Amino acid sequence: MIDLHLHSTCSDGSLSPTELADRAAALPLKAASLNDHDTVVGIAEFQEAAAGRFAAISGVEISVDHAPGTLHLLGYYIDPAHDGLAQALSRLRAGREDRNHLILERLRSLDRPVTKEAVRQFSGDDVVGRPHIARAMVAAGYVKDTREAFDRYLGKGRPAYCDRYRLEPDDAIALIRSAGGIPVLSHPFTLELTPPALERFVAGLVHHGLQGIEVYYPEHQPSQTEQYLALTERFNLVATGGTDFHGDLNPKLHMGTGFGGFSVPDSVYDALAKRHASTSG
Repeated sequence: MIDLHLHSTCSDGSLSPTELADRAAALPLKAASLNDHDTVVGIAEFQEAAAGRFAAISGVEISVDHAPGTLHLLGYYIDPAHDGLAQALSRLRAGREDRNHLILERLRSLDRPVTKEAVRQFSGDDVVGRPHIARAMVAAGYVKDTREAFDRYLGKGRPAYCDRYRLEPDDAIALIRSAGGIPVLSHPFTLELTPPALERFVAGLVHHGLQGIEVYYPEHQPSQTEQYLALTERFNLVATGGTDFHGDLNPKLHMGTGFGGFSVPDSVYDALAKRHASTSG
């Protein structure tokens, strides 16, 4: 069993990198990857806690500009000490902070005031994201749970939603590759593209150096999994997969098994490791 898409408290998860590693080892997982949003600060702790128990792949999930849907790129085997990566991620986090300020302003105008201090109770000193704001809203009694917070206020198109700075797709791919990583298109269904449009879009990303697609994902329908797997075969890409586990923020979603019947073939890790070896050599 493997899970190549995990989040920690260093971005918007509820478990520390060490706690994630302990849970992964207890399952046990053969391989796992920490892919926090726009930050790599948890990788060293995660890998140290995983040492001798399972293969811990360094990773990141980068926000990328796209419309009408949402585009994220996963970077596997990245060097967390790479200067260019550090600078780009710092700018992305600054954009996230600016966005958070605007969200709190909008919530105040909606008579749902939430302070930065209240949000920090849930994020600590780590990257603040909308899930932390949602948890603060629950604590304030404005909503019954974080899902309601997103559905009514924080989700795209809702009254408190604000966009933020993102990289262009080709720049994000180049950044991941410059840091020694394997760029992978994350959860393709969020792009909101028809199958023909997605194929054209993937072809463009491949031209810029895309190396894989996250084929196995708990929210993918069987037909989507087949579609994405066919794209990896057409464009000679690796198929990856993971749960997008955030801990207690979504208690129904479990590491390794998603909503219960999900799994990522172990062969995915072997193929990813082989692709990394071929591109880094």
